[in-house]
Amino acid sequence: MSSIVIVFHSGYGHTAKVAQAIAEGAGAAASLLAIDAEGNVPEGGWEQLNAAKTIVMGSPTYMGSVSWQFKKFADASSKAWFTQAWKDKLFAGFTNSASMNGDKHSTLHYLMTLAMQHGGLWVGMGLMPSNRKASTRDDINYVASFAGLMTSTPADASADEMVAGDIATAKAFGQRLAAVTAAR
Repeated sequence: MSSIVIVFHSGYGHTAKVAQAIAEGAGAAASLLAIDAEGNVPEGGWEQLNAAKTIVMGSPTYMGSVSWQFKKFADASSKAWFTQAWKDKLFAGFTNSASMNGDKHSTLHYLMTLAMQHGGLWVGMGLMPSNRKASTRDDINYVASFAGLMTSTPADASADEMVAGDIATAKAFGQRLAAVTAAR
């Protein structure tokens, strides 16, 4: 079993690409758990989450919050909440939307609140922002989030056209998650 499980919903492939980059950064410690178009996790998914040391949650930001598919997953996690199955696990989160801001922080706040309801411990980015005049979109943490990973992809761009700096930031976040998980 993986010590880091990245559970996510992706509507158009962008959030899946970010999840893959986080997993790549985390290495062998991480596995992906995709929420399907109907809001369900695959068979054995709940067991993976229960066994994980770290749960990383991801959703696109739709209208200032998580997708309905992720919300269905979150509601179903009440079974784990009732028994406190995820208490004291590490949690982290990520989101993508088309706009630079796009109210992504609302989505991260939702994910953080869900983690806190489960009695979890939240892991932030641990990365400084790229906020100098010379900074470009291809720099690490250009979107400048601290609470979790935020990426931004133009509405008319495919997942293959995502900004290289956002993918590099996701890999760096995965490395941080692997290190924090291993230290526990």
